[in-house]
Amino acid sequence: MNNSASKLPLLDTDVLKTFVAIAECGSFTRAAALVHRTPAALSMQIKRLEETIGKPVFLREPRQVRLTNDGEILLGYSRRLLKLNEEAVQQFLSPSITGKIGFGTTDDIGTRVLPSVLAQFARSFPGVQVDVTITSSREILDRLDSGSLDMALVIMGNEGQEVRGEVIHSEPLVWAGRDGGIAYQQSPLPLALANQGCIWRRAALDALDNAGWAYRVAYTCENTAAQEAAMLADLAITPFPVSLIRSPLRKLEKEGLPELEKYQISLVRNASTPEINALSEHIKSAFLDIRPATTHLPG
Repeated sequence: MNNSASKLPLLDTDVLKTFVAIAECGSFTRAAALVHRTPAALSMQIKRLEETIGKPVFLREPRQVRLTNDGEILLGYSRRLLKLNEEAVQQFLSPSITGKIGFGTTDDIGTRVLPSVLAQFARSFPGVQVDVTITSSREILDRLDSGSLDMALVIMGNEGQEVRGEVIHSEPLVWAGRDGGIAYQQSPLPLALANQGCIWRRAALDALDNAGWAYRVAYTCENTAAQEAAMLADLAITPFPVSLIRSPLRKLEKEGLPELEKYQISLVRNASTPEINALSEHIKSAFLDIRPATTHLPG
């Protein structure tokens, strides 16, 4: 047994909840209202936390607080620790939930968010079976209406699509291409786009038309993996959610391309059952952790 490790202090989950609330609110006052405590009480908790780890976690400014570098690192650990604590409590104290869920989503959500969500959900609720369908938002909504799916995550804003469900995420679409590539310099501009009816496709073409850019649709793709392949080969650029961009791809922000609109992801449910409600909470929690990946890429 490592005696030095056993003497390390333990982080208080209540203090970590306060720390996360302040980090997300950007203010002791707003966080105090959220956790139903006084700003002075929160200040004492943060002082205790900083003493425990031996590092300052916030930079205090006149109208807001900002995380220090150590605070940013601690925020990631805090969210994971709180989530793990919640899973442990659910495992032993939550009523046993069983059942089967038909769940639908698009491929970009299915590849970046769903695997970790389903893994955590399976640990917390092993008695619930989740059957996943990956297809277009329009097809998913049709299956919801026919009753073959119970719940879904869909992209809102597609042509002819009504606003449905609960919007749980919104982020910018940006132009993306190969780092060091030259596709964006070509005229007409080569694009890799999803099929007709996709909001990303419409947003890109509307922006280019309004700005008077000459372009050609070089690739029409069924999924984001195919769009990524075209960008990696430096054969085209594409409109992409900022959180999906990974090196060696980069956000094209100094090339004069027209700005793109935001898009939204909505959680749509056919019913409110214990298993559907539980999976919904896991999904909403996962989207809170999504952060853009382009901060440290060249641009």
